[in-house]
Amino acid sequence: MRRMEFKMERSGLTQIGDRLSVTEGKLPTSYYYTIEHAIAMSGNYTVSERLKSREGVVVDIIETEKGFFVIMEFDE
Repeated sequence: MRRMEFKMERSGLTQIGDRLSVTEGKLPTSYYYTIEHAIAMSGNYTVSERLKSREGVVVDIIETEKGFFVIMEFDE
């Protein structure tokens, strides 16, 4: 299992246990991921850290002073 963190701007867009799809975006030297339909966005990952799965499960939602963070698990 692989866990990834995504930044979410507003609460209530997803819940723990939801199975969600992600899309991959490409930058010149890295990749980033967005939870479908623009729910949250990941940080940047190098080519060797590239995600193989395109669907995962929300395992936690953390609220901090900087916003909400969605933790997803992927089968990898």
